[in-house]
Amino acid sequence: MQITAIFFTLALLILVAIYLYAPFMERRAGRVTEEEHELSALLAERDRVINSLQELDFDFNLGKIPEEDYPLQRAALLQKGADVLRQIDSIAPQPASVQDADERIEKAIAARRADASVVKPELSDDDLESMIASRHKAHKEKSSGFCPKCGKPVLVSDRFCPSCGKSL
Repeated sequence: MQITAIFFTLALLILVAIYLYAPFMERRAGRVTEEEHELSALLAERDRVINSLQELDFDFNLGKIPEEDYPLQRAALLQKGADVLRQIDSIAPQPASVQDADERIEKAIAARRADASVVKPELSDDDLESMIASRHKAHKEKSSGFCPKCGKPVLVSDRFCPSCGKSL
C-alpha cells in the first residue's frame, strides 16, 4: 500500500513539474522584425509629439509661453506629428475594419450636418402657453381626486375605487 502512495505522489510531482515548466518550453518571444521595430519607434514618437503638444497648450494657457512664440512652436509640432503619422501609414496601412468604421463615422457626420441644416419652425410664446394650458386641462380632466376609504387616486369616469372597490 505504501509503494502505491509513493508512485502516486511521484506521478503527481511529475505532472506539477511539467505544468510549471511548460511556459519555459514555449518560444513566444520570437525575433522582432525591422519593420515591427520601426513601427514601434514611430508610435512612441507619435505619443511623444502628442504629449509635447498638450504640454505646450497647457503652458501657453498658464502664460509661460509668449504669444509670439506659441504659434511657431505649435505649427512645428503639428508638422512633425503629421510627418510621423504619414510614416506610420506607409509602414502599416489601416485594416479594412478601421476603414469601414471611418466611412460609417463620416456618413453619420454628414447625416447629422444635413439634419442640422433643416430649419425647424420656432414656437411663439403664445403657442407654448396654449400647449401648456391644454395639457393642464387634459390632466385635470383625468383625475377627480382620491378614494375616501383607501386614499388611492381615482378618475372622473370611475364609479368605484379601482383599489378597494368603495362606491364613489
